[in-house]
Amino acid sequence: MSTHKLRRVFVWQLPVRFFHWINALAIVTLCVTGYLIGKPPALQFSGEAYERYVFGWIRYIHFVAAYIFLFNFIFRIYWGFAGNKYARWKNFIPTTRKYFEEMWQVLKIDILQIKSKEHLVVGHNALAGFIYFLTFILFAIQCVTGFGLYEAMSQSWIAGMFAWVSPLFGGDFDLRQIHHITMWLFILFTIVHVHLVFYHDYVEGRGEISSMGGGWKFIEEEAFLREEEEPASNAKKVA
Repeated sequence: MSTHKLRRVFVWQLPVRFFHWINALAIVTLCVTGYLIGKPPALQFSGEAYERYVFGWIRYIHFVAAYIFLFNFIFRIYWGFAGNKYARWKNFIPTTRKYFEEMWQVLKIDILQIKSKEHLVVGHNALAGFIYFLTFILFAIQCVTGFGLYEAMSQSWIAGMFAWVSPLFGGDFDLRQIHHITMWLFILFTIVHVHLVFYHDYVEGRGEISSMGGGWKFIEEEAFLREEEEPASNAKKVA
C-alpha cells in the first residue's frame, strides 16, 4: 500500500448522516418485525391473547418504522438536489462514459481483487454510487408494496394513496412476495455494505467508518486537488 499525503475534508453533511442512521435503524426494525409477521412464531402463554398483545405490538412497530422509512426516504430525494456535491444525484446515476469507466476500475480493485492503480475519490466512488442508486429503487419498491398491503387495514390518507397497488400486482399474495423478496435484498446489501466499509477503512485509512459520525474524511491530497480542479476546467469548457 503506497503512502499519500492526507488532508482532512468535510464530506458528509449532517442531514446525510441523520438520513443514514435513521434509515439503518428503520431497515433493521422493518426486517426483524417483517420477518416475524411473515413467519410468526408460536408463542405459548397461560393467559388470554389480549393480555399479551405481542403480535399486535410487532405489527405496530413495523407500521411506525414504515412511516419513518417513507418520510426519511422522501427527505433524501430532496437532499439529492439541495445537498453538497457529495450528496447530489449526479454521484449515483451513471450518465457519462467516465462514470462507467470508473465503475469498471473499482470493480477490478474491490471485487475481482486485480492489482491496479489505486482509485482515489473524495465522496462515493462510481460503483458505490450506482449500487446506492439501485438501493434507492428498492426503497421505492418497498414503500409502494408495503403501503399497498397496509392500505387494506388502515384509514390513513397516506395509505389510501396506495389503493391502486394491489390490483396492479394482481392481488395481495404477489404483492407480499415482492415485499418479502425485497427485504432479503436489503439484508444482502447490508452484509456487503458493512464488509466494504470496514475493508476500505482498513485498506485506505481514510476514516471511512467515523466519517458517517462526524462527516470528516482523510483524503489523499492528489484526489482532493483533482476534484477541485474539475469544476474549474468544466467551467472553462462551457465558457
